[in-house]
Amino acid sequence: MRCDCAIARSSERGFVLVAVLWILLALSTLAVIFSLYLSASAQALALDDTALETEALVSGSLELTAYQLTLADEKDRPARGSFHFRMDDADVSVTFTSEAARIDLNLAPKELLAALLADLGANKGAAKEDADRIIGWRTRPTPNSTSDEASLYAAAGLNYGPRQSLFTHVNELALVVGLPPVLVERALPFVTVFNGSPDVDAKIAAPEVVAALKDTGQDKSADPFGQPTAPSNDPLATADPSDAAQKNAPTAKSPCYRVRAVIHFSNGRRTASEVVIALGDKVEPYHVLSWQDDVDLHGGMQRRGGV
Repeated sequence: MRCDCAIARSSERGFVLVAVLWILLALSTLAVIFSLYLSASAQALALDDTALETEALVSGSLELTAYQLTLADEKDRPARGSFHFRMDDADVSVTFTSEAARIDLNLAPKELLAALLADLGANKGAAKEDADRIIGWRTRPTPNSTSDEASLYAAAGLNYGPRQSLFTHVNELALVVGLPPVLVERALPFVTVFNGSPDVDAKIAAPEVVAALKDTGQDKSADPFGQPTAPSNDPLATADPSDAAQKNAPTAKSPCYRVRAVIHFSNGRRTASEVVIALGDKVEPYHVLSWQDDVDLHGGMQRRGGV
């Protein structure tokens, strides 16, 4: 009998020990889960803080840009410029350029669009056809028009037709029937929907745009003695630095500016944003037309942040 009782007590102690071990295992599992949760929460909060700080720094860049531009009279307003400032743990480099440096998809003549596409690699015949399709996308047909632009989209097997209204974003260029994607990608850095004029300011335009202007005879920035000036590799650089050439260059103006803010954080992280603003009045100095975050530092767009 005593032996049976001892065995029973021993079994009970064994069960208790197993139960205690299971409880300890459960507690340790909960501790691991809680620590992982805290780690993930901390990382999420850090990312949110970085995003908020980036947005604040870009907004500060826009405020300073608008301030500089509104200091000058409209006729003397700089077409481009740059500045630098430091705030907290970040260095910010800002450049701004008038949208008159780009070709407006909604207002540019067919000849200029065709010249740009040809200079970007399309043969002349295809470039003229592509320019026709761009014009067709943005143009509302007249009642007596014999052109049926929509039938070209149906024949290409597309489930949409041309907008037959103004481009609302340059990315719509990829929807125009017949345009090769590689050509669209090459054209995007040189076109806009915010210029507001069919003219382009050759003094601040990229070399590719200046070449298209020369092909159409719209560029007056050649040397007065007949020697054209070699284009610069810098898209923000003046196409022709000579005083005589700049006096003869087109004087296209635009109330819209493209602001690029490159932010260098003290931890080594670097990011860039590109925002298009329209200058306003004393009550509201500027309006944001387009905002793109995570811009490729080499010039391309990685993702669209807003319009």
